[in-house]
Amino acid sequence: MARPGRVFACMLVFLAGAAFCASAAPITPAVAAERARTDESGPGPVVIGIELTDDSVQSRLVVELSDPVDFRSFLLTNPNRVVVDMPKVVWRPGTAAAPSGRGVVKNYRFGQFRKDVSRLVLDLNRPAKIGSAALVAPKDGAGFRLVINLTPISASEFAANAGWPKAAEFADKGIARDDHTLADTRPMIIIDPGHGGMDPGAHGESGLLEKNIALAVARQLRERLEQSGDYRVKLTRNADVFIALRDRVGIARAAHGDLFVSLHADSNEYREIRGASVYTLSPGASDRETANLADKENLAGAAPGLGPAETTAVADSILTDLGQREIMNLSARFAETIVGALPVATDVHRPLPHRSADFAVLKAPDIPSVLIELGYLTNPDDESKMATQSWRTRVAAAIATAIDRHFSLTQMIQNPMAEAKAAPLSGHIPGVRTLPERPAQELTQ
Repeated sequence: MARPGRVFACMLVFLAGAAFCASAAPITPAVAAERARTDESGPGPVVIGIELTDDSVQSRLVVELSDPVDFRSFLLTNPNRVVVDMPKVVWRPGTAAAPSGRGVVKNYRFGQFRKDVSRLVLDLNRPAKIGSAALVAPKDGAGFRLVINLTPISASEFAANAGWPKAAEFADKGIARDDHTLADTRPMIIIDPGHGGMDPGAHGESGLLEKNIALAVARQLRERLEQSGDYRVKLTRNADVFIALRDRVGIARAAHGDLFVSLHADSNEYREIRGASVYTLSPGASDRETANLADKENLAGAAPGLGPAETTAVADSILTDLGQREIMNLSARFAETIVGALPVATDVHRPLPHRSADFAVLKAPDIPSVLIELGYLTNPDDESKMATQSWRTRVAAAIATAIDRHFSLTQMIQNPMAEAKAAPLSGHIPGVRTLPERPAQELTQ
């Protein structure tokens, strides 16, 4: 009867301020020291065990915890997977058996995705629905148990019930709750007017400056979004001031942004090139022109002597951290949505309206981010349009429409079976692989 001992061990760990609950492993000074270093916020719920039983009819995931937690669960496509989000927990599940291969679960992984959020992801062999998801009170020596039952469904039914949840709060399952969520859970949209201050950006023959166009459209977009009442909005700058690229990313992350939209106007030695383009982050550029653009934008501030963009290890990790693939995928999907919305307001670049490169300003590792080049100031037609208020109003409305679509039920359907609203987290176990002491890095690929 090792299970009661495990629960009792967890209780002792909490009292000692060092959480380690894996089978019957002893609580050593080294473990306590490691806990003190890695969990600065103090003791929290501990995942004691993870069990998966599956067959062709039903798969059941049981996550055993030392304390009750709120949670949310939802389905995502490409690839098909089930995501379970919780407030920050300490992962000490010990060993875990690999999925049998007979059921819907192909592999699973877990870990910390954001500072205050933990995630478990189950990759699926075939489409499935969440038949039930509930937190069960302790019984027969077991701790609190999060029990999720999965049953096979058709691909069309899975697609109809899959999507990134809109709200950012955890579901209250009636057991216990940490009152840590903000009352206002509307998505936070970060609008980033490019350049500013001593850094004017591109300029047209008439003297029209990129920094002024970007700020004018940003203000129009903010007004449009705030009037809808559906969003909270923050501008990285609301005046003609210089903001370093690293600080723009920092502003977005500090505000817990849900979308990051950076606005710019382009230039090119070939005056015939025109139209708006949307860019997302990637390690390599999609084409030579985009590579040149990324180099130019990443040097924002260098001309007036402010130096090139400085990035941190956290910012750069998005290019190598498999746990951020979900964010990059969401960014790409949002970019395509913008490309679809812009033609009613302005011309778009042909044949490549959506491109990608290593843009420093898009390196928030936990926020879907895009950079919109609104047009080419070196093209006479684009420049003349960008100088008009009517064009700016139309473009802002088109971008607002794209944001609405991004958060709409057609692209971010909340899973009705989960009774939860959601946000992202992290972790990993493929086949099964247990995690080392650091958080897993492949949670949302």
